[in-house]
Amino acid sequence: MNERFRPRLRTFARRLHKVLMYRGFTFSLIFVSSVSGCELSGGEPTGEAGAAVAAASEYYEFGAASRDGIGKFYMGREISQVMGHPGAGWLERPNREGEERTDLLVENLPLEPDSVVADIGAGTGYFSFRIARRVPYGQVLAVDIQQQMLDIIESRKSDGAPGNVETVLGTERDPGLPEAAVDLILLVDAYHEFSYPREMAEAMARALRPGGWLVLIEYRAEDPSVAIKPLHKMSAAQAIAEMGAAGLEWYRTGDFLPQQHFLVFRRPIGTGVVK
Repeated sequence: MNERFRPRLRTFARRLHKVLMYRGFTFSLIFVSSVSGCELSGGEPTGEAGAAVAAASEYYEFGAASRDGIGKFYMGREISQVMGHPGAGWLERPNREGEERTDLLVENLPLEPDSVVADIGAGTGYFSFRIARRVPYGQVLAVDIQQQMLDIIESRKSDGAPGNVETVLGTERDPGLPEAAVDLILLVDAYHEFSYPREMAEAMARALRPGGWLVLIEYRAEDPSVAIKPLHKMSAAQAIAEMGAAGLEWYRTGDFLPQQHFLVFRRPIGTGVVK
């Protein structure tokens, strides 16, 4: 293929994907990947591109998007739309601690003073800076896919917030963490928005040290009194199934938060690289 036309074809494929998805059509990722990353030879993609297409086709289904979803489904769950950086103020609302008992959340994290923690979907750093005070000899990796959010965190560091917080720009498929280097990963009301939950969960599992912890916080879908949009909630059973598919073992579920699950998972000890 003439290299001049490859970027144009990629843009066309992405736009066509969105149009078909929003109009309720099922869309084949094989077409998008073959246009964006492979030669238009009429055959199946090969090599790494072909493997990625096959995996994506296996993990996800596409259909009509609901009001708050993107029309992409994983293990029967529709993935929700993402809250962008214009909603940053909601993350820092003054009554958040009282509503969600974020103080109890941080107190119950299995941390040591020298722990390396990844706060994935860190947003404004609400939890990153609170955790940083609990790991004075450790480090907090504040991961987000929106540079605008990371800019807010860097600005707060300049204003005197704890300095043992490092920002990391991730992608939709990979948080950008080193392998087997993290003691604890925290995700607060973020995982349900991941466009590629399987790839992200596997990447997070690889980033954990054997025996390392992943704590997943999600609004309880089982509780109708939790006044959150349905796609922004998850059941414990769904979360356990999805983390298990990525090789993480469910350890326990805490019930001390007013509205959210406190789900604790572990990378098994004695395992090699998690696929």
